[in-house]
Amino acid sequence: MNKRTNRTLAVLAAGSLLAVACSDDEGADDTSPATGGTTDTTATSDTTATADTTATADTTDTTAGSGSTASAAGIDLSGVCPDPLVIQTDWFPESEHGALYEMVGDEYEVDTDAKRVTGPLVAGGQDTGISVEVRTGGPAIGFNPVASTLYTDDSIHIGYANTESQVLQTDTPLVSVLAPLEINPQIIMWDPETYPDVETLADLGEENVTVNVFSGGVFSEVFVADGTWSADQVDPSYEGVPARFVAEGGNIAQQGFASAEPYNYEEVFEEWGKPVEYQLLHEAGFEVYSQTLGVRRGDLESLGPCLEQVVPVIQQAAIDYINEPDRTNGIVIDIVEQFDDVWVYDEGVANFSVETQKELGLVGNGPDDTLGNMDEARIQGVIDQMREADMDVPADLEAADLFTNEFIDTSIGL
Repeated sequence: MNKRTNRTLAVLAAGSLLAVACSDDEGADDTSPATGGTTDTTATSDTTATADTTATADTTDTTAGSGSTASAAGIDLSGVCPDPLVIQTDWFPESEHGALYEMVGDEYEVDTDAKRVTGPLVAGGQDTGISVEVRTGGPAIGFNPVASTLYTDDSIHIGYANTESQVLQTDTPLVSVLAPLEINPQIIMWDPETYPDVETLADLGEENVTVNVFSGGVFSEVFVADGTWSADQVDPSYEGVPARFVAEGGNIAQQGFASAEPYNYEEVFEEWGKPVEYQLLHEAGFEVYSQTLGVRRGDLESLGPCLEQVVPVIQQAAIDYINEPDRTNGIVIDIVEQFDDVWVYDEGVANFSVETQKELGLVGNGPDDTLGNMDEARIQGVIDQMREADMDVPADLEAADLFTNEFIDTSIGL
């Protein structure tokens, strides 16, 4: 969901596409990690960086926590969790994945072919006795949904999910156990010079502005169904590159990520080189959880003892990252550089992402001061919206089928 400062237009375009693709959390967009098995490779990094992506969620009642007992006192996951613990992401490494890379110890190895990273799993900087393997999604797995990838590769234990995909992909059900992001970073953006009176997605509807989005998007169908937009103003031809927005002189609106596109359009895409305005889909009323950590429904019992131990570690990692992101951002940037692919990521966009996550509460506590738990009513609201949009939602599907807070440590919060 982000781009870089110095590069060719082609690379910029590719980066932009990747950025948005990674952030698109719609039904068919639960993309996931690299298929494959062994992390055989090359580079070991000693980069020092500190990460800053954090997770949070919304829900139950609990006491806000100050620090992780797990990371403060040390924790031994050996014999409790698989080794390595394999986590499939939905995209290339980025600051929004900070909680995961915060857990990767300094002596990590990068498999540039399979697009995987393996290293000691650390909690508060201390070794937990097992390794973690983080696999790249998106192009690395042929843009296959993460859920589908988990169901075809049982070496993966945890995978990224999002509410829309969980609602629609009931043949490969994932149950979310932790929401590192409290608010979905996805936005619709526009040029404030062209549309000075537009402040919301509803305003775009009233002015009949063309909204350029990826095809197959769930949110666009929801916003048409509820009257926010008309069907004829939604253009599902977006390819993730800035070319059309620039060529149209900002006469269209376009989807993106709050933690990437505003920076890229002002600082990276020289053809535009000025601010854009936007509204979060979340603020417009489509309150999905994006980039949650989920497991196969059938694995909940067998992985339960591990999840009881590792979910609080991830909660605290999210907090540690958002508070001190430099080490982890350095790891993310180093991994991306070693991958040497179309995805480019530098310090500028990484820092922007972290600051935006803080400013907008993308990472943050739910209403109960706990980071990472999920709100059943919020999830049910998304299911209801998708039903009202006449989408293919199973008649008996309920929010409780898609998540559990049973492994959350309610004392851990920002």
